[in-house]
Amino acid sequence: MIPYGKHHIDEEDIQAVADVLRSGVLTQGPAVEAFEQAVAEHVGARYAIAVSSGTAGLHLAALAAGVGPGKSLITSPITFVASANAALYVGGRPVFADIDPDTVNMSPGGLKEALGKNPDTRAVVPVHFAGLPCDMPAIKSVADQAGAVVIEDAAHALGATYPNGQRVGSCAYSLMTVFSFHPVKAIAAGEGGMITTNDEPTYRKLLRLRSHGINKLDDPFQLPEQAETNGIQNPWYYEMQELGFHYRITDIQCGLALSQFKKLDRFIARRRELVKRYDEAFAGMRNCRPAQVGGREQSGHHLYVLRINFDAGGLSRGQLMQELKARQIGSQVHYIPVPAQPHYRRLGFRPDDYPNAHKYYQEGLSIPLFYDLTDKQQEHVVSAIKELLS
Repeated sequence: MIPYGKHHIDEEDIQAVADVLRSGVLTQGPAVEAFEQAVAEHVGARYAIAVSSGTAGLHLAALAAGVGPGKSLITSPITFVASANAALYVGGRPVFADIDPDTVNMSPGGLKEALGKNPDTRAVVPVHFAGLPCDMPAIKSVADQAGAVVIEDAAHALGATYPNGQRVGSCAYSLMTVFSFHPVKAIAAGEGGMITTNDEPTYRKLLRLRSHGINKLDDPFQLPEQAETNGIQNPWYYEMQELGFHYRITDIQCGLALSQFKKLDRFIARRRELVKRYDEAFAGMRNCRPAQVGGREQSGHHLYVLRINFDAGGLSRGQLMQELKARQIGSQVHYIPVPAQPHYRRLGFRPDDYPNAHKYYQEGLSIPLFYDLTDKQQEHVVSAIKELLS
């Protein structure tokens, strides 16, 4: 079976994990700090905070941004549920801005409309869908006018760049950016995430929130009379200064992630090559087209998504996926619109309120894209889709 996505692990990665296991430090050790420093330097951000997952990163980012009761967080309806759930985790209210049909990313016009209807918005979370960066200058401008903080959901976009050449994660257009290192992402850590920022108070707060709300670095003690004896700091003393979480990542995961990170440019280059071949293969098809065509040199290319007119093609999406499976080809749908999920319907959301997202969902299909996908396998995928949709 050719999966829609897959991690690449080599002997260097295995050795990196073995080295951590032999080091005697399994968590909160030097591999975590080294990975944070490597990512921060690569994307051009001042700070990076490694966490247990991308979802944990979104949760902490929403909290650090001040989302909470009486405040809204606006995101895209076409995303994994974690982007919206971050608002619910902190007691805030999720809001959705419809997508641009040409990019499947948050529409700046849709964001402006959503902000107008929700003046209590504290944070905007644009999602770089499939690795293609959103129109961040426009989104940042609209958010600034409304006094909202921008948090980039870059779970798909490690290795991506903006049109001006800056890397996603530099936080040139946001207070924070969140990455994911789930196995199907650009690099794998098993599970894991990263938050980047250029703001020192935000960095310090994220460090505390990551580890139970306990003071970090040189945070001043709130109970100094308990912290010292005869003017000397008590060596056992620490303070839980706010409600935090256990969102730490391990050195084992970061050892793997560091090894993977060294290969990021190679991984992205191969994905880009495969995308170009797909684009050329599907050009001119009547009932099938790439969901994204612009920004190919800027995208992190986490996914390759087709938009298919299933009515005209003669097969339902379920039938096509079954036929592909019979040919040993995996496929997936990214994503069911979040407002269509049962939990969000119970909160009063209706998928029909986001017509561009709804139409995309009727047509979207993700096909195999990963570093180890061979040219021969890709040709098999293309041939099967053309045969089935002819």
